[in-house]
Amino acid sequence: MKTILKSQDLWDLVEQGFADPDEENRLRDSKKKDANALVFIQQAVHDSHFSRITAATTSKQDWSILQKEFQGDSKVIVVRLQSLRRDFETLMMKNGESIVDFLSRAVAIVSKIRSCGEKVTDQTIVEKILRSLTPKFDHVVAAIEESKDLSVFSFDELIGSLQAHEVRLNRSIETNEDKAFQVKEATTKYGENNGQASRGRGRGGFRSG
Repeated sequence: MKTILKSQDLWDLVEQGFADPDEENRLRDSKKKDANALVFIQQAVHDSHFSRITAATTSKQDWSILQKEFQGDSKVIVVRLQSLRRDFETLMMKNGESIVDFLSRAVAIVSKIRSCGEKVTDQTIVEKILRSLTPKFDHVVAAIEESKDLSVFSFDELIGSLQAHEVRLNRSIETNEDKAFQVKEATTKYGENNGQASRGRGRGGFRSG
């Protein structure tokens, strides 16, 4: 909703409201823009919540009602933030988990924290991710920490580096598995052929004997 309203240059109106200006034309323009913002909000709200905002006469009133509905009051937000901060700090990558799945879990938590009004910088996210990866990423973590300035290293850059490293790891594992399978298959065939040759010599020896 924020993105839609900002794209229509309506977000400031929704967030701050508007005072009745002295000029009639300006007042008419503000009311028109506010009505447009109301339309966007009402269209986005599910039917089960629509009845709760119908009494509002401005977009700011609508938005305030929705904020309380979905975020709760300030005390609820404080408690929720404490829980989300704990989830973020204890977040660790699981063995066998793909980097995409792990980063998705991290982004989900960060998005919830930001929705409660708290800022989370890319540097905070990057540093947390690097601390929370499994040992198979130790080499790339060391390389990033040594070669990059984490204060300007973006989260998107980190995603690209980690995904590329995981692709190389998976390719290496697949290559080793293929080689191991080929060796096993060759050994099995050799054993079978060797067994047949041995049985053939045994029968020949028995007949001549």
